Amino acid sequence: MKYYLETTEKVLIQMNSSKNGLKDKEAKRRLEFQGKNKLEDTKKECLFKKIINSILDPMIIMLLITAVISAVISAARGEKFTDVFIILFVVVINTIMSLLQESKAEKAIDSLKEMTALKSKVIRDGKQVEVNSEDLVLGDIIVLEAGDLVPADARVIESHSMKVDEASLTGESVPVEKLMNILNLKSRKDIPLADRQNMVYSGSTVTFGRGMAVVVATGMNTEIGKIAKSLQDVEKKVTPLQRKMGELSKTLTKVVLGICLVVFVINIARNIPVDTNVLITTAMTAIALAVAAIPEGLPAVVTIILSIGVTQMSRRKALIRKLNAVETLGCTQVICSDKTGTLTKNKMTVEKEYSDDNELLAKAFALCSDSKMCVEDTHAVGEPTENGLVEYAHKLGLSKDVLDVKYPRIGEVPFDSNRKMMTVIVNEDGRIIQYTKGACEILLNKCTKIYKNGRIKKLTEKDKEEILRTNEEYASNALRVLSAGFRELDKIPNKVNESIEQDLVFIGLVGMMDPVRDEVKLAIEKCKRASIRPIMITGDQITTAIAIGKKLKIIKSDEEAILGQDLEEMSDEDLIEAVKKYSVYARVQPEHKTRIVKALKSLGYITAMTGDGVNDAPSIKASDVGIGMGITGTNVTKNVSDVVLADDNFATIVNAVEEGRRIYDNVKKVLQFQLATNMAEVLTIFASSILGITVLSPVHLLWVNMITDSAPGLSLGMEKAEGDIMRRKPRKADESIFAGGVRKAMFFQGSLMAIIVLTSFFVGQLIDTGHIGIFENSIGVTMAFVTMNFVEMFHAVSMRSQKQLLCKLKSRNWYLITSVIGTAIITFAVLYIPAFVTLFGFTTITITELVIAIALAFLIIPMIEVSKVIKNKIKKK
Repeated sequence: MKYYLETTEKVLIQMNSSKNGLKDKEAKRRLEFQGKNKLEDTKKECLFKKIINSILDPMIIMLLITAVISAVISAARGEKFTDVFIILFVVVINTIMSLLQESKAEKAIDSLKEMTALKSKVIRDGKQVEVNSEDLVLGDIIVLEAGDLVPADARVIESHSMKVDEASLTGESVPVEKLMNILNLKSRKDIPLADRQNMVYSGSTVTFGRGMAVVVATGMNTEIGKIAKSLQDVEKKVTPLQRKMGELSKTLTKVVLGICLVVFVINIARNIPVDTNVLITTAMTAIALAVAAIPEGLPAVVTIILSIGVTQMSRRKALIRKLNAVETLGCTQVICSDKTGTLTKNKMTVEKEYSDDNELLAKAFALCSDSKMCVEDTHAVGEPTENGLVEYAHKLGLSKDVLDVKYPRIGEVPFDSNRKMMTVIVNEDGRIIQYTKGACEILLNKCTKIYKNGRIKKLTEKDKEEILRTNEEYASNALRVLSAGFRELDKIPNKVNESIEQDLVFIGLVGMMDPVRDEVKLAIEKCKRASIRPIMITGDQITTAIAIGKKLKIIKSDEEAILGQDLEEMSDEDLIEAVKKYSVYARVQPEHKTRIVKALKSLGYITAMTGDGVNDAPSIKASDVGIGMGITGTNVTKNVSDVVLADDNFATIVNAVEEGRRIYDNVKKVLQFQLATNMAEVLTIFASSILGITVLSPVHLLWVNMITDSAPGLSLGMEKAEGDIMRRKPRKADESIFAGGVRKAMFFQGSLMAIIVLTSFFVGQLIDTGHIGIFENSIGVTMAFVTMNFVEMFHAVSMRSQKQLLCKLKSRNWYLITSVIGTAIITFAVLYIPAFVTLFGFTTITITELVIAIALAFLIIPMIEVSKVIKNKIKKK
């Protein structure tokens, strides 16, 4: 049954209840049958499962297999398990970092529970009693007063100027006046949640008046329960970088296995007949290749870069809850934003005024309002519209507190939704003055005079026409219009009721709205330059939504806006076509938001969704990047979000996108740097195995991958953003991680470095023995190790920009400079501290040999710089 379309009598009959409430015995019977009025718990993933999931990465599995083979061979040869310990150390560190960055256990449902009332006032056996809210059942009559949290979904059966704040559920920025009448469908298929004025919903708050309602839904069947269910159903998100890293892991695994197999077969074929020593030697070569091909430090480096990005973003008011959101922000193509508080200031403000005396108008509004200025006199506290009126008076130097003391209220007629007016009577220095505020067209009918040119004059038809024309002009611009009037009384009326609202002097009117944030306009422009499409999704009226959309240049015409109820008539296929056209959605319900997000994602758009209310939680969780509001946002929304805005500002989202792009650029540089250096290692080992010599052993390669690769690679992640970063189009979600010539550059740079390292090995041979040949040489190995370390450090320096020459870079990366110096010092320690020399099997080399090895390594910088010049010229042509 759609209870909002039925009479209260019919709903009570359907619920087998009455205004006297249920019998206590019947309530207990129903509780046993229906269950508690509470939300179900979600299943949480255990720690063991999280550990297993982090180990199941193909790259980690390959490392573990390598460690097992290495352990078997080391045991057979009676050698130390150095390689094994280093590999296992890498795996353990990676697993720990993965667990540390796991999002906290899902708390969304717990937060929803916090929004449900602990106690409720109900009618049982004809008497008002207080019961635990979780013991409410269908048919219970709940009593609601200002300040109460609504404990269940219920049909209003009695309302005395009751207003309910439903912003967390519907996005409606103004409390809703509740009625007991049947709602009229008119030509609509159904009535949106935000327009069901004769219903109250669990999780909303009564802000004014009082009333009674019959419970029609409890627990998981309430609107808030449906949201809780949808949060459980939404599948876990995988970011573009996670997908690409997964693909990279699989590719590397195949490449490693292929190369190892080829080398194993070649070495076995060369050493027929095969004995145990040949098998062990060949297996060790294969292990060396596996270690060379797998960038062990890469997962840790990428994680740390993203973590540093989290800190950088927090300084720009974007708090990252889930690490991979940093990268996903960088490729965001659509930002779906709530209106209230994100695009706007979330406070009703007087935008326009029509009056001969603005101070008199402000004074009337302030006295005829119940809001108060807070102690710091920075904002008003109370009903949002009245807050705006009181702050309007405050800006004109009229303090609400001072006015209340100077002109004490001696009578009032409270606001009523039928009259749409409120009246107060005050003692103004011995004179009895009545002030009335209300809807313009209604109050105008109660006026016979007008305050004009400093005097009270007769209200003419011409005056009325001008006032109504102004009222219509304000309303057409989505302004909420309120007018005020006054009159002087001879004495305090015997009966202070609506009958005194007559013969008023019209003072003027104001147009109010929740104004847009000043910085949002620039942020929207920045979005469009960056080819990011902003979309506004709100629970507010469509006229307001269109006005804000046009003001911010999100849309150009009314045809680009649509009502949520129109989406209900669309199939998923139709909606996919519709989202290409519409950029403003008004009067939407929770399920509409989720459908919009899914439609955008089905078109391949990386979609960010912002919100603050419970109604936003499912769509936030369904989006690629969920963004919650830190100030106005509910705990539910924050707990399902990837990002929380500390200032609830749309401009902060755009700043976060810019930061995300910078971080992804740097991650890509790190990937190219590390994969190119690993390619150099693979080619070096492959060439040496073909030649039948050992240039570098597995332990040497593990050292290079974990120490030399990691620190400079991490420092590359600290590079500042390039100048055109917010003038580029967002990268596509399916864009290869090797896009933009990365694969070619990786092979080219890796080949150059391999040639340089092999050259260093043979130079070492020449220095030691006087000739070059196919034989192992300890000085050659030591020099090759030095060159491999330094060539990777210098390669990191050249990778600061993939396009610009080093000499043209304006900024300096002190992190990179420091890491190169630090890594060089550690490398020298390995070469000259006896314990390390023995562990790595080195021979102490002379200063001359050391300089030659480093000089050879330095050649990588001019080589790459020349390649940049050639590449840029080809691109221009």
